[in-house]
Amino acid sequence: MRGLIARHLHLLPFNRRITTNITTITMSASSSALSTPRLVLKKVLAKSQREGDGAVVRRGIGRSELKNLDPFLMLDHFSVSPPGGFPDHPHRGFETVTYVLEGGITHQDFAGHQGTIRAGDVQWMTAGRGIIHSEMPAQPTNNNGLQLWINLSANNKMIEPNYQELLSENIPSAEQEGVEVRVIAGEAMGVHSPVYTRTPTMFLDFTLRPGAELHQSIPETWNSFVYVIEGEGVFGSPTSSPTGPYHVLVLSQGDGLSVWNNNNNSSSKPLRFVLIGGQPLNEPVAQYGPFVMNTQSEIEKTIEDYQYCRNGFEMRRYWTSL
Repeated sequence: MRGLIARHLHLLPFNRRITTNITTITMSASSSALSTPRLVLKKVLAKSQREGDGAVVRRGIGRSELKNLDPFLMLDHFSVSPPGGFPDHPHRGFETVTYVLEGGITHQDFAGHQGTIRAGDVQWMTAGRGIIHSEMPAQPTNNNGLQLWINLSANNKMIEPNYQELLSENIPSAEQEGVEVRVIAGEAMGVHSPVYTRTPTMFLDFTLRPGAELHQSIPETWNSFVYVIEGEGVFGSPTSSPTGPYHVLVLSQGDGLSVWNNNNNSSSKPLRFVLIGGQPLNEPVAQYGPFVMNTQSEIEKTIEDYQYCRNGFEMRRYWTSL
């Protein structure tokens, strides 16, 4: 059975464009100190590895140093160019969020959906009871971005697949005092994302200019982490050592996160990172590659469903991507 899906242990998602008319709102937000600041509990370097067909990913969550962070199952910073990619592969039991940083990714699935998301676009895919799809690079070079896997509760694992997609120009944003934010999910600086999150989640893309600082609230019961995309910053405490690109920072509990971009010399660079948080499900996790359920028996049933084209995988018998 392993041979049927062993090649599909990493995946991305993209699909038809569901565009939403959103007005960008900029509001003032207090920069006062947080009452219970979150500190860095763990620092993990996202190391490069091969995935899919000729793709390279830096995996920050889903590796031996950080198996998962409830409700998050995986975070990959992917890079892929033709002829490589992520050919036909299945998912069940969770959601994938793909945020393209450069280039583009073309998606097809067995329900007839297809499309391309490009730099700055986001697709939030609910795999639910089952989807088979492909994700392939849309331009000759420099197709890269982030993909996050978010677990679904037992009650939602077998729902019908669904897509939410936002084009770059429709992602709400705000800017003040040297801090810019794109609100993919949740809220920051008084700006709200239209994305519906079945597992309550925040996904914020921040850029801090040199000398800027940020104080962002986070629901106290949520787990949260940072992934640094570029630049170098100080997270949690002003006395902490700076952290550079490709690191995941697992945060302690508290009411929010403080960040400083302390480089003020003429050669300093902006700091760009994503802050991601979610309400933990507190449920058992059973995972076999692209299938995530609650028990081993449910995983075995999922593998059988995939093999025999049933319970959500019926179209597997007839479909291959173009």
